[in-house]
Amino acid sequence: MSNFEADVERYRHELRVHCYRMLGSYDEAEDLVQETFLRAWRGLEDFEGRSSVRAWLYRIATNACIDVRRPRRVLPYQLEPASFPATALPAREDVPWLQPFPDVLLDRAEEPDAVAIRRETIELAFLIAIQHLPARQRAVLIFRDVLGWSARETAAAVDLSVAAVNSALQRARPVLREHLPAHRTEWSAHDTSEDERNLLQRYMTAWEAADPSALAALMHEDIRITMPPYPFWFEGRTDAVRSLTPNLTPTYRGHWRFLPTTTNRQPTLAAYLKPHAATTYHLFALDIFRIESGRIAEITAFETPDPQHYNLPETL
Repeated sequence: MSNFEADVERYRHELRVHCYRMLGSYDEAEDLVQETFLRAWRGLEDFEGRSSVRAWLYRIATNACIDVRRPRRVLPYQLEPASFPATALPAREDVPWLQPFPDVLLDRAEEPDAVAIRRETIELAFLIAIQHLPARQRAVLIFRDVLGWSARETAAAVDLSVAAVNSALQRARPVLREHLPAHRTEWSAHDTSEDERNLLQRYMTAWEAADPSALAALMHEDIRITMPPYPFWFEGRTDAVRSLTPNLTPTYRGHWRFLPTTTNRQPTLAAYLKPHAATTYHLFALDIFRIESGRIAEITAFETPDPQHYNLPETL
């Protein structure tokens, strides 16, 4: 390759998405893309053009991800039962939490035969589900069912035989179905819909009106709210509303504002907080919504995101 940097740089965005799917971590995905380019540079003399540059880089990236040995990424509901602690428990920094991925970067990573990353392959529930697979099985499922590679192409990428790839895929698919939400097949496979945007607007209106009953009316009875890195979580409409109600009163923490956006192709509210005696609202969290049949089924709140990553203002 005459111009190594230009030849590999064109694949940065899609490799970052691939590493994110493999690891469930935005930070690690960034690091692994750099590791991929470093390994590619070191192995440049051995690359003889037997495959495309893209396939070669995917093979290196996949092996780099498989080499990462740490517990699978999780959300709080995978660690302990739902509860309503009398006092807030401290954050768990020892847990490998699942991380969100900025849509602004998804829009730069065009996969073959797709204008944009398909929603059902990047949502938080999908990322959590594939974390239950061993790393090589996870890679096989991503190549075959997400990227649409052939069994032969996949075998070359993950250092398996074609028969082993087919066997791994047969084992992976039932595990994936087992860990996806029950109504997963009813989800939309496109970007956030107008109905979902309207639901977020109603949520913000209920919040501004400090109306717990209006919030409750937007929720499924078995709604789940998680707030990584905090280990406790809430399940059911009663506890969900109970957990949110204190924040409706400015004397509790301060004043809130919300900015609609999307993250992991899911409807999201960027939550801004103006504490007591402060003069500006600062980005506090990303509230990512899973919506089923016109109601909120889950809210995952990620605290202190980097606004630059998400193309969001730091203050309002």
